[in-house]
Amino acid sequence: MDRFEELRTFVRVVECGGISAAARRLGLAKSAVSRRLAELEERLGAQLLQRSTRTLRLTESGRGLYERARRLLEDLEEAEQAVSQAHGRLQGTLRITVPLSFGLRHLAPAITDFAREHPQVRFELDLDDRQADLLREGYDLAVRIARLPDSRLVARRLAVIRSCVCASPAYLERHGAPRRAEELAERPCLLYTNLPDPALWRYRDPRGREGKVRVRGVLRANSGDFLCRAAAAGLGLVLGPTFVVHEAIRRGELVPVLTDHRWPTLEAYAIWPHTRHLSPRVRALVDFLAARFAGVPYWDQELPL
Repeated sequence: MDRFEELRTFVRVVECGGISAAARRLGLAKSAVSRRLAELEERLGAQLLQRSTRTLRLTESGRGLYERARRLLEDLEEAEQAVSQAHGRLQGTLRITVPLSFGLRHLAPAITDFAREHPQVRFELDLDDRQADLLREGYDLAVRIARLPDSRLVARRLAVIRSCVCASPAYLERHGAPRRAEELAERPCLLYTNLPDPALWRYRDPRGREGKVRVRGVLRANSGDFLCRAAAAGLGLVLGPTFVVHEAIRRGELVPVLTDHRWPTLEAYAIWPHTRHLSPRVRALVDFLAARFAGVPYWDQELPL
């Protein structure tokens, strides 16, 4: 067995937190991963992992080997990338996880343009609003729209994500536009369920005072695009990110209300684990995305907000 393959398998088992997850990440049978670990331990004459039915923990010897092996594999990748860059090209695979709506609407065109510039780079994309564990699942990069409490991650801001309350012209003709945020408590509202408390809408009023209102949800969904369409169909008011609702607003299918209020803002980040070497292809993509979304994002330009 090639020593680099043994070390790569060992590192993946540690990062993925188990043999089964590492086998899926490496595209190997679970038995093959177990065999590689056993051969590595036998060759070194030391136990590297303490295994049980539910947990897998590094021994003291395993912890030391993991740090050295990880750096060794990263140095090897960096050396290969340096040669490739010297010949004017990036290559290799980028495994990226991105939120569904933002990914389809705004990252897909950006990644397509990047791929045209760098045809030797391959992409594996996971479009899902869940927050994947980058280390355990082996992702090189993630784009997240959230606050980032995870200290294991390094982040670079890509864009400010604004939100607004809007409804269809037909809804506003039937019910009138709310003039104060407190009125939203009595109106049918459409709720995004990936938030911690979807029915609690926070804001700053025209005088800059913070406020919150608990709204009445008549429809709940974990898709901002679905809620946008439901609002355009007249089912109620929606508090949505402008990167989702901007097209419907420009087409006249949705009308912003309470525009003198300020609704929550988040930020879109490119993030990666601080324990993982930032390869040239990852750095190049992060730089490309940061330049693409710099300044006022194009979806906020010309909005009547």
